[in-house]
Amino acid sequence: MKKLAKTVSAAAIALAVSMPAMAQDDDLVVSVKRLTLDTAARVGMATIEACREQGIQAGVTVVDRNGVVQFQARDTVAPVITLGISKGKAYAAANFMVNSSGLAERADGPIGRVPGVVMSAGAVLIEAGGSVYGAVGVSGAPSGETDEACAQAGLDAVKDDLEMM
Repeated sequence: MKKLAKTVSAAAIALAVSMPAMAQDDDLVVSVKRLTLDTAARVGMATIEACREQGIQAGVTVVDRNGVVQFQARDTVAPVITLGISKGKAYAAANFMVNSSGLAERADGPIGRVPGVVMSAGAVLIEAGGSVYGAVGVSGAPSGETDEACAQAGLDAVKDDLEMM
């Protein structure tokens, strides 16, 4: 009886010890990297500065990888509408995981008519070191390509730091 009890105890201990390892192998959770608020603000303000250098008053939105706003700003005399447009561009880029200029051909389809999705040039994906962090969208320049260049300058302000993560 004692021998059976020892065998059962040993089996129970072995099972208990192996259970956490089995849970880890099941991939029950996913780790997601996120920008800090300070980093999102750096991207946003560097974007505003890049537009200012070209004499452009713009609105900028930085979203996380799900399209949720982390930072949003409108330069002093930029039209209020730039906020909604920059958010829609950033949202589209983050959700489709591509710069928004790559979505223009899809804008005339059903997805292009989803409220809050703006499929025109002006947002870049925030991606570094193999991780997607979100997107930065801009509105206010005379063209979407100029908006996108400002957004790229905002990303470039932190890209080296993100690459080191």
